Amino acid sequence: MKQLKLFIELTRLGKPIGYMLLFWPCAWGLTLAYDFSSNLSNYFFYLILFFLGAVLMRSAGCIVNDILDKEFDKKVSRTKDRPIASGQISVKLSIIYVLVLCFCALLVLLNFNTVTIMLALGSMPLAFTYPLMKRFTYWPQLFLGITFNFGLLLGWISINESLNILPILFYIGAIFWTLGYDTIYGFQDIKDDEIIGLKSTSIKFKKKPFFFLLACYFVLFSMIITTGIMENFNIFYYVFSLIIGYHLFLYQLKSVDLENPMNCLKVFKSNNFFGFLIFVLLLISKI
Repeated sequence: MKQLKLFIELTRLGKPIGYMLLFWPCAWGLTLAYDFSSNLSNYFFYLILFFLGAVLMRSAGCIVNDILDKEFDKKVSRTKDRPIASGQISVKLSIIYVLVLCFCALLVLLNFNTVTIMLALGSMPLAFTYPLMKRFTYWPQLFLGITFNFGLLLGWISINESLNILPILFYIGAIFWTLGYDTIYGFQDIKDDEIIGLKSTSIKFKKKPFFFLLACYFVLFSMIITTGIMENFNIFYYVFSLIIGYHLFLYQLKSVDLENPMNCLKVFKSNNFFGFLIFVLLLISKI
């Protein structure tokens, strides 16, 4: 039971926000591409597969992150008690866990078409090198956005087997979504990160954070509206978009207190609800 508890802590399974933020872009891409006049059972089957894949890959990614960051984690108050940093789980055992999780993810992936499989395998290096970015650039959140939202393209490809401008624009918007919410998340550790020499957009834009966040969310919102125009969605799409705009600009930006780590975490977690709102918006507009 102790090992199970440590495994859950290591993979963050008790903190669903991580794998849900990975899952929502997959659901967006799938919903945007799917023809709902056809068999709905395939849609729900793929949705379940993407959810399982998100949980498995997020879990594996957390372990790789903790292996690469174990020396840094020891110096940050929020992360010093993580299983690898605190020595409760060895690196060798952690690598075994990663291999098992990746194998399970591969079994899920094999249910998709060949193009989706190849594209997903090609994204693996991105997923496992993200933790290194904060050592070299102030833009690790951009790298995370490119990686974390790749599922949007996979969701589209799983149905259409080729890309066009529509999912690419939505993907760009999703990248800026991640840039925004992970910058807010990064303010939790900004003091420790500066001391130990790690980089982030939180540090880069600490003197004008709200301007940067506003710019990120404006790009995201613009891509949402552009999608509606390109798909000729009805007026309901734009009315519902106002709720999404309210959540981004009047809830997140107005209520966030970047000096308060607990508040930053609360606002960051609200993006799970935002991901759900986008999913509902696309689902109702397509149906």
